[in-house]
Amino acid sequence: METQTRTSGADVAALGLGTVLVGSLPAALLTDHAPERYTVEAVFSRRPERDEVTEILGSETRDRLARAGYPTVELTVSDRRLVIANTNLEELRDGLAGVLANRLAEITAGVRARQDAAALKFHDAAESEQARAAAVAALAESITFQVPASGDPAAGAAKDREQIDSWRTEGGHGH
Repeated sequence: METQTRTSGADVAALGLGTVLVGSLPAALLTDHAPERYTVEAVFSRRPERDEVTEILGSETRDRLARAGYPTVELTVSDRRLVIANTNLEELRDGLAGVLANRLAEITAGVRARQDAAALKFHDAAESEQARAAAVAALAESITFQVPASGDPAAGAAKDREQIDSWRTEGGHGH
């Protein structure tokens, strides 16, 4: 049984950043009145998934930025944009952009790995359940309501009970 459990995965590109939204920059840049730090908006390469957004905004990302020398930088996500506060274009050019790109690649890989593991677990559980259902059907079909030609009817029941007990340990229902 083939089941598709998600639309993301190997066929979806890693989350990255494209261009800076120039229109969102302070108008006074490159003048005597330019602010030292400001907010820069960058466009994601695709819409981030919910798990990716959670990790972008999470403490691990803040810790990584601080360890890389950017303790005052703050990130938020607005639709398909990464809003990078307390920075400037020079800081992004000189290293922050690479730190952000690496972190986004790590986040994508981690989210994909967790999604793939969950999909595999679901697939395995579905296969196990299908095998269990087939075994139940086979057992039900093996029942005949007639008097045994010879011997002890309890011997056949004991053999059936042994088979049923072995199925219970296979992990299907209730696990």
